[in-house]
Amino acid sequence: MADTKAKRKGQPKGETKGKATGKAKGKDKGKGGKGRTPAPARPKQPTTRGWPGPGGGQVGGIDPPTMWRATTVQACGLWPFAAGSGAPMSGVPLGQHIHTGATVCGDPLSWFTRARYISNPSLFMLGMPGLGKSTLVNRMLIGLTATGVVPLVLGDLKPDYADTVRALGGQVISIGRGMGGINLLDPGAMGEAAHRIGGAAGRALAAEAHGRVLNMVAALVTIVRNRPMDDHEQAVVSAVLHHLYERTPPGRTVVLPDVLRVLSEGPDRVRAVTLDRGDETRYRDAVDPLHRSLLGILDGPLGDTFASETSTRVDPSAPAVCIDISRIGEADTQLTAAAMLAAWSDGLGSVAASHALADAGLTPRRWFFTVLDELWRPLRAATGIVDRIDALTRLNRTLGLGDAKITHTLKDAESLGTEADKAKARGFVERAGMVVCAGLPRAEMEELGKIVGLSEREIELVSSWSSPPGWAQTGEHEEPPGRGRFLIKVGGRPGIPIRVSITDTERHLHDTNTRWVQNDHPGGQADGGTFEGGAAVAGADAGAAEPVPRIGPAPRVEPAPRTGPAPRVEPAPHTGPVPQVEPAPPTEPVPRGEPAPPTEPVPRGEPAPAAQLSPEPGPEARPAAGPGPEIWVRAAPEPVPQQAPPQGPELWQRPAQEPGTDRRTAS
Repeated sequence: MADTKAKRKGQPKGETKGKATGKAKGKDKGKGGKGRTPAPARPKQPTTRGWPGPGGGQVGGIDPPTMWRATTVQACGLWPFAAGSGAPMSGVPLGQHIHTGATVCGDPLSWFTRARYISNPSLFMLGMPGLGKSTLVNRMLIGLTATGVVPLVLGDLKPDYADTVRALGGQVISIGRGMGGINLLDPGAMGEAAHRIGGAAGRALAAEAHGRVLNMVAALVTIVRNRPMDDHEQAVVSAVLHHLYERTPPGRTVVLPDVLRVLSEGPDRVRAVTLDRGDETRYRDAVDPLHRSLLGILDGPLGDTFASETSTRVDPSAPAVCIDISRIGEADTQLTAAAMLAAWSDGLGSVAASHALADAGLTPRRWFFTVLDELWRPLRAATGIVDRIDALTRLNRTLGLGDAKITHTLKDAESLGTEADKAKARGFVERAGMVVCAGLPRAEMEELGKIVGLSEREIELVSSWSSPPGWAQTGEHEEPPGRGRFLIKVGGRPGIPIRVSITDTERHLHDTNTRWVQNDHPGGQADGGTFEGGAAVAGADAGAAEPVPRIGPAPRVEPAPRTGPAPRVEPAPHTGPVPQVEPAPPTEPVPRGEPAPPTEPVPRGEPAPAAQLSPEPGPEARPAAGPGPEIWVRAAPEPVPQQAPPQGPELWQRPAQEPGTDRRTAS
């Protein structure tokens, strides 16, 4: 043991270490294979682009697959691994899902009757102007008409839907000063349906028509007075109408001038409700305020719109109906409110008549879809509109009627006169089955989120759609980023963001910017001007022979810089500033025996190098380069010495040149 320890102590350290190291190296060679680094393990699953590494076949980029749409029967036959999308497919095709690209279908009537997604067949749409709200509703009208639903646009204010209704073969009725009118006292379709049904059901429908006419007269008197009618005045109007209906021959309708005539005559049936007790003074005191208000309807701000018989009655069998009141000016608020009330009364009377005939088994059942665009205008026109719309949103299920209300923001309701009207207007959104949002500011979306329930991501998405296009537009007609994009909200469900792409037919039928498109007329240019070069050009005189000046800097009288050769009137360069009369001395003088290289052009406005000039004109001298007259310039402001050069190198000696060559360019 001692000898072994001694041997180990005496053994050099490097020897023992070398043996141990050699054994370790041998083990590494056996495991790794002759000292090479082991290869990384291949992943168990390939990536989206294939197996990585040498021989794996990984590609740099994969083209997206082509998307196809078909029915479930066709898709299963072509590709058995078809999977349905989460987007609703019941109703009118609206557009594509922004995130998945799936087709999204929907409308208030289909989601209420077939899909059962909503409990109220109504739609409320909000969004900034010019983002496609009425375009989306136009698509719903076209799709619903194909399913047998009758669209009713009761008061088209722009108009946005008249061309679409005409293309569908529907009826368009124009109302305005000198265009056409509505007889408030005409029972219309309800009177005809009551006469056709007969019996107890017919008498009940006639009584309902009488009440509708009475309410319409009271609404117009409220607009003229700016306050409601008194209760005894409504009783007087009802007595007058009964008196006229009993004495009017068949085929003739009662008009407002007939009411004034009866009030002036004072029959016993009318006097009985005024409690005059045979006193003429008491009768006149009771009916004179009403008489004055009715005269205001006929000869006041409403004109003759409601003074004669109805110009065109609503056709109950039409596939679509549009009452166009766009000829009424925006400032004529009283006539707008009266026309809206009359249109709604006439249109809803047609709906009631259709349902009464269907209940009696005389006609097939029909559903209706009403559109009230630019909701802020009728809301501000009169208080009666708010009550009528409020009743419609509460009873549309029993009327077999779907509706769509369109406005800009929730703040439109804040402009109403009374707190009661504001509360009713806010209730339109709360009771709507579908809420569709176009681009809105973030503050408006946060306020809407308190009623509908929006997530932070949905608020950010819709708020981004309200931004205008960037300044650096790539195309001539760049659209706003939010045009054609909508978020559909139904109750507490997550919103469905869609993108609507219209067809050429829809683009021709619906264009709210028609007044911005130039028309072709013999006078030449339109009076409103054109858009040329991105700037508006005013056309003050369309028939003028002189061309319309463009907006921009006026042409200069003196020669302006241009790219071509300058006129030779003055020695002005064509691309740079005018040359100085006395050129400044060069910063670094060039030796006179060495001309400047020809590859570097002489800068404009500075004197040419000394080697390019001659102290005096001679056969070898040349004028300075540049357009204009020939001007001889000197190399320096001081005079050039004329005596003989000093002894030394011949700096003044010009290089020899062949005949016909230029001294400046020979070198």
